[in-house]
Amino acid sequence: TCSKPRLQHRFCFSGLEMLSSLRVAASRAPGTLAKTVVTQQHRGYKCSVLGAAGGIGQPLSLLLKLNPRVSALTCYDVAPITPGVAADLSHISSNSTCTGFTGDELNKALDGCDVVVIPAGVPRKPGMTRDDLFNINAGIVKNLITGCVKACPNACILVISNPVNSTVPIAAEVLKAAGVYNPKKLFGVTTLDVCRARTFVGQAKGNDITKVKVPVVGGHAGTTIVPLLSQAEPAVTFTEEERAALTHRIMFGGDEVVQAKAGGGSATLSMAYAGAEFADAVMAGLSGESGIKECTFVESSITEAKFFASHVTLGKEGVETIHDLGELTDYEKKLVADMMPDLLAQAEKGIEWVAKNK
Repeated sequence: TCSKPRLQHRFCFSGLEMLSSLRVAASRAPGTLAKTVVTQQHRGYKCSVLGAAGGIGQPLSLLLKLNPRVSALTCYDVAPITPGVAADLSHISSNSTCTGFTGDELNKALDGCDVVVIPAGVPRKPGMTRDDLFNINAGIVKNLITGCVKACPNACILVISNPVNSTVPIAAEVLKAAGVYNPKKLFGVTTLDVCRARTFVGQAKGNDITKVKVPVVGGHAGTTIVPLLSQAEPAVTFTEEERAALTHRIMFGGDEVVQAKAGGGSATLSMAYAGAEFADAVMAGLSGESGIKECTFVESSITEAKFFASHVTLGKEGVETIHDLGELTDYEKKLVADMMPDLLAQAEKGIEWVAKNK
């Protein structure tokens, strides 16, 4: 089974075949063929999940524990149950160790890490926007990035903590102040927007969701999320009404989950899946695999926004190539133009916050 395209390989190892249907790497570039796990996993990576005891952190840690690219996983959270979460995960029969840390043990958790995934922060509740989370999560992200500066300055840092449009610029400013900023290794995880686009478009047109590809560009909040439906693969057509409805649903898919959970949280399981998928892509790039192309929020020069999500080719040093937006319809051009002031302002808000909170 491990000779299949790179859609299922990560779970093709002893005792975990039943999980292959998760298709964690389902959005890889077409035509990329899987090798065996042995040849793909050029080396094992040490990964850390910061915020590992939370609603996203626990399932994300589980998926990373199952990933054959991961040789060591550390789990950090302020919650006292974190060592227990790690102990629980450590009993899983996969080829990685798992250790938990809490309190003042952040540096221990991060020591020597290759990949750091940060879902830490407070979740959204009904009626709360990502911007409402800003003041709390800004401080959390600053503290965690400061830990990365000390313990793993060369790690790839994957930021999930919302609002991503602001927390990624915050992370960049903290890294710059310490003299260790590498724009090729700082990512805002927007993979969930792509997952939603693939799912919703596939469902709407009756296509195999696992084979649908839809680039999603811009940012990671509301109208800054711009699905490029005209570039969907396989090619599909929409009425104006369908296009508007799908675009809105992709933009506000997070609200759909928040409302459905009725005060019980936000998107956690789908976000964990998306975070694990993107982390796998980053590790695939670090391993030297070719054709690893994902949408992600990075420092960019393809638009007027300093940080922008678009297709990026990942390589041994992180970001290898940032791709332009391609051919846009007039509808998509307007979406990008209309949201740009908000995207710019949200990044600037993060930068200004760091300047005031040194």
